[in-house]
Amino acid sequence: MRVDAHQHFWCLADRQGQWPPAELAAIHRDFLPADLEPLRQHAGIDGTVLVQSLPSENDTRWLLDLADQHRFVWGVVGWVDLKAPDAPERIAALATRSKLKGLRPMLQDLRDDGWIADAAVDAGARAMAQHGLVFDALVLTRHLEALHGFAARHRELRIVIDHGAKPPIATGELEPWRSRMAALAALPHVSCKVSGLLTEAGPRRSAQALRPYVQALWDLFGPRRLLWGSDWPVLRLAGDYQAWLEMSQALFATIDPAMSDADRADLFGANAMRLYGLRAAL
Repeated sequence: MRVDAHQHFWCLADRQGQWPPAELAAIHRDFLPADLEPLRQHAGIDGTVLVQSLPSENDTRWLLDLADQHRFVWGVVGWVDLKAPDAPERIAALATRSKLKGLRPMLQDLRDDGWIADAAVDAGARAMAQHGLVFDALVLTRHLEALHGFAARHRELRIVIDHGAKPPIATGELEPWRSRMAALAALPHVSCKVSGLLTEAGPRRSAQALRPYVQALWDLFGPRRLLWGSDWPVLRLAGDYQAWLEMSQALFATIDPAMSDADRADLFGANAMRLYGLRAAL
């Protein structure tokens, strides 16, 4: 099975005052399953993980409804306020929906870079682990030390770093991003998505520019803890679905010319199936 481990849907009517702004014309419109369907089919993607893009439980329930209506959406990563006093109860209620596979606080958008280090999130994190949910970490380099502390004290919680922690590809810098990612990769319950990298590249949108970062992720996380994702429709700011898939395949073929069929299958599907506990729709 081939899985896109990270894609979005949204309706602008539900996002007043929220990202994306009108000047991002390529993504400033509604994006729904019918928009992705031909791209997914052409690329040979069997199923997807639909990820939240609003800090709203109502949005999460809408995504879950979409997932129930469309067989190719195999899992949903939603949102709950992990610091809410009743976070465990909210998580338990959402977890009754079978396609809820994870939760994602939007750490990159919060004023406090150390938000995740606060013990107030611990009850919610424990509830996530209890219900078998994955913690998706939407972070930048500046959040990685706090995320490491969180991950170290919640070793029972599966964690996946979205978009490779958005490395500074546009400037060509590797440090301190690589060292901080290495510390997280040393924790066996932390995985990482190879997604969203083109939009971090700015004018350097080439395989050559991306290669040092993809190489680092491969070296650090290996074939069993990397998941390919499109980050569509945000991807439209930098490229298109098929081209990103083909660039990703070519990058990994260059990085490891001896990559086995099993490793390739893991990277482009099986790891996502295992991490999120996905099931193909019958």
